Amino acid sequence: MPLSAARTRATSRLPAALFPGDDAEPSVVDAIDAARQTPGFGTDVVATLTWARDATRETGAATASVDAVWQLLASTAALDVAAGRILEPHLDAQRILAEAWDDGIAPDLRPLAADASATWGVFAAEGPGARLTASRTATQTATGWTLTGTKPWCSLAAHLTHALVTAWTDDESRGLFAIALRSPEVHVHDGPWHARGLPHIVSAPIDLDTAPAVAVGDPGWYLSRPGFATGGMGVAATWWGGATGILDALADAASTDRADQLARVHLGRADAALWAARATLADAAARAADGDPIDRVILAARVRAIVADAAEAVLRTADHALGPAPLVTDDAHARRVADLHLYLRQHHAERDLARLGRDLVSHRAQILAASAGESGW
Repeated sequence: MPLSAARTRATSRLPAALFPGDDAEPSVVDAIDAARQTPGFGTDVVATLTWARDATRETGAATASVDAVWQLLASTAALDVAAGRILEPHLDAQRILAEAWDDGIAPDLRPLAADASATWGVFAAEGPGARLTASRTATQTATGWTLTGTKPWCSLAAHLTHALVTAWTDDESRGLFAIALRSPEVHVHDGPWHARGLPHIVSAPIDLDTAPAVAVGDPGWYLSRPGFATGGMGVAATWWGGATGILDALADAASTDRADQLARVHLGRADAALWAARATLADAAARAADGDPIDRVILAARVRAIVADAAEAVLRTADHALGPAPLVTDDAHARRVADLHLYLRQHHAERDLARLGRDLVSHRAQILAASAGESGW
């Protein structure tokens, strides 16, 4: 069978087709096939993490394309939103470490006993009253750094073996560090976590008391690298995949004998919103490595805003079209809606739009200043 035909057939087996059929990645198809055969996929955290670790052997490598990464994220979330939420940070960590190696940084993770069996998170959030600081250790120590303080919003810390965390190296700079979460110097909180969406994916603080840490790049590398923007858009691809799972419910409702024009309007509205978001993601995948850092930051902000708006439109449309029944009688639908509602709060709505506006104003001023300089004014 020609490769293009095989890939087209493979795409038809993916629950979310983010890219055209001839771009389907066989490794993604294999991973999704394995997901379908995993008992408790999305609800059994340990089983889903084990799947995620195995599914990212290829897509976590530096050679994996953005297409492949986003296909895997979107298709996983289309099967189960919580599974997408479990996969995304582990895959992001793998990509960050691969990028570090590609940049010639090559952090030595052996002192942390991080091998191929490790499962990873990325903890980069900041919060009021919580601060994590990094200190250099004596040269004879294995890791070179220790971390002390509290890190908020550490998703799945009780289940993961390792994490990449940001910590302050001084009053103005943050660095990225790898830590072993099962180290005795790390205390993982079990809450508070009263979530109705993503109930098994506890995002609680961790306390560190001179925990051994390995630096991944110099301070500032984590935020300035090209992959930072790409990773942020990968979250949007996961949102998109989660929202596509709601289309089936709308299509079913629009296909019944009792369906009226409104049912078809709701389906059309949701489909159009997701198609526009899909086109945005596909275009962004081609642009992800291009441009200067400001261009990448603006691209990521635009993509996240567009996809978040589309996903929220689908949730709102489903509420209007389907009413309360599936929210109380259909466990899979109710869980998907609750999980996606919470997951979308990683987008900070108007605050992120304000940040985008600020960056656009700054970028425009730079362009005008450069133009004025070139014209001699």
